[in-house]
Amino acid sequence: MRTPPGNATRPTSDRVREGLFSALAAWNGTSDGTVGEQLAGQSFLDLFAGSGAVGLEAASRGASRVVCVEKNRRTAALIADNARDTGLSRSVDAVAQAVEGYLAGRQTPPAFDIIWFDPPYALAEPDLDGLIGLAVTGLLADDGLIAVERSSRTRTPVFPEGMVSWANRYGETVVHLAQPDRERP
Repeated sequence: MRTPPGNATRPTSDRVREGLFSALAAWNGTSDGTVGEQLAGQSFLDLFAGSGAVGLEAASRGASRVVCVEKNRRTAALIADNARDTGLSRSVDAVAQAVEGYLAGRQTPPAFDIIWFDPPYALAEPDLDGLIGLAVTGLLADDGLIAVERSSRTRTPVFPEGMVSWANRYGETVVHLAQPDRERP
């Protein structure tokens, strides 16, 4: 897989990706299935996609629809090229747009089962909380899951009311996960 030149993007480490997809398979009840079936039928939104590695891996694990949102046009084009080169272009769409604009501009969106946030660590926490709120209210399926990658040195993101959250730590990286609380009326 080709990646953008330079250090403008911070790729998700192999360890974190493996942990994320193990957690997603457990959440989806498909831990015992083959790797290519772990996200079968799920839709996956990759925000701040960078190289698109996480979104492409979701497609390779069976996600039926993957949207990778990356503001840099060249990097978004690279995601589309990687999807084509790996035979995943039928299920992967690369969108060259800032996440803020993508979330604010959605009118009648199809809901996503899984929304992955991998923002720059420098993104202000209140800004991230606001983006999470937009995603949950506008794009998350009723029984969906949000996952957010952050440095262990930052605080836990604030998820909207009515969500239950937990976290998995991988060295200096924490993946925060949240879903609607099914126990609430």
